[in-house]
Amino acid sequence: MIFPDFYTPQVMAIINVTDDSFYSGSRGVDAAGIEGRVTLAVESGATILDIGGCSTRPGSESVPVEVEWQRVERGITIARKVSADIAISVDTFRSEIVSRVVDKFGAVIVNDISAGEADDCMFDTVAKLGLPYIAMHMRGRPTTMQSLTEYDDIVEEVSEYLFSRAEALEKLGVKRENIILDPGFGFAKSVEQNYSLLANLDKITSRGYAVLVGLSRKSMIYKPLGITPEESLAVTSALNLQALRGGATILRVHDVKDAVQIVSIYDKGFKHI
Repeated sequence: MIFPDFYTPQVMAIINVTDDSFYSGSRGVDAAGIEGRVTLAVESGATILDIGGCSTRPGSESVPVEVEWQRVERGITIARKVSADIAISVDTFRSEIVSRVVDKFGAVIVNDISAGEADDCMFDTVAKLGLPYIAMHMRGRPTTMQSLTEYDDIVEEVSEYLFSRAEALEKLGVKRENIILDPGFGFAKSVEQNYSLLANLDKITSRGYAVLVGLSRKSMIYKPLGITPEESLAVTSALNLQALRGGATILRVHDVKDAVQIVSIYDKGFKHI
């Protein structure tokens, strides 16, 4: 598998093979629904498909490993039928899922909301298999994270945490260009803290790692505005542009066409302003 250059803007499409993700437009475990979402994402210009079989929305409980595997296996099988060569990312915190995926489908990107904290074998597995890895900042678990929002300095603490996880990966032999950092918008953070991180994203990009942002239709957008996730696309697009200007290079989104347009406008001159 040839992966895209994580230092240039990429659009990652969210393909949830679940029935309880927070945004209804991304849910579904039936084959027809998955194939439709994958096809639309590929045709709209996604460069990465992020396939997840275990919802991590606030308050969610994790599913058994076998349930997650069945969902992820189904999702990747369908994705490969639609596109034989698009980059696949697996949204999981379990090293067993990673190993099974690689055994059956070959190399993938690993997108881990726990940055290796939930599974002591994750970093060793990723290093051994030579996989690109996304380390996200979170506290606690999805069931507890929104009660863990006390920080002295949100920007400093999130940045230093991510840098420490990246350094641990590098010590195990993971190449710097294969390490992507994710501030974890909406995970153990208040609305105000999310916007502080976004305004200071350059702090996280300052060490030379690629940075992913996942802002798409999240509560930091719709709750302050008193709208629904379904009504939050316009603001999502505005924040995605701000993230690119702050140095992010991967946009993780539900709405691929809109994100691709944002990247195109940014590349055509906005980044020079």
